[in-house]
Amino acid sequence: MVKTHQLKIVSRNRLLLAIGLLAVIALGLASRKYPLFPKMCGKYPGDALWSVMVYLGWALWKPTTSPKRVALYALFTSYLDEFSQLIQVPGLNAIRQTVWGHLILGTVFSGYDMLAYTIGILIALILDTLLLSLSEK
Repeated sequence: MVKTHQLKIVSRNRLLLAIGLLAVIALGLASRKYPLFPKMCGKYPGDALWSVMVYLGWALWKPTTSPKRVALYALFTSYLDEFSQLIQVPGLNAIRQTVWGHLILGTVFSGYDMLAYTIGILIALILDTLLLSLSEK
């Protein structure tokens, strides 16, 4: 019989999650203004950070949820946001033309953005799982 190890999640530290969330937002905004990543990466590190922010937001809201489930919520949220960019109506486009609307909703659908979101969420999932397993010990 094969034994599998299940993470027993008591609760993530919400203060640390909030600090991490603010740090990721700051890094993501800085990545759009300053060359923090190799130029060949384009805007995609910022997109990956955006999805890490979504992951941390879900973890903050639901601190006892398993990392896999948080990752699924974050992936669904990120993909939904990307697919919403296929909807082009005047009111929504007016919101997208504002700074915050552009940062949150984006403007143009791209499969590459979805790949960047997936990579960011995978990184967040791995780190979250590692941190939770360390806190068990």
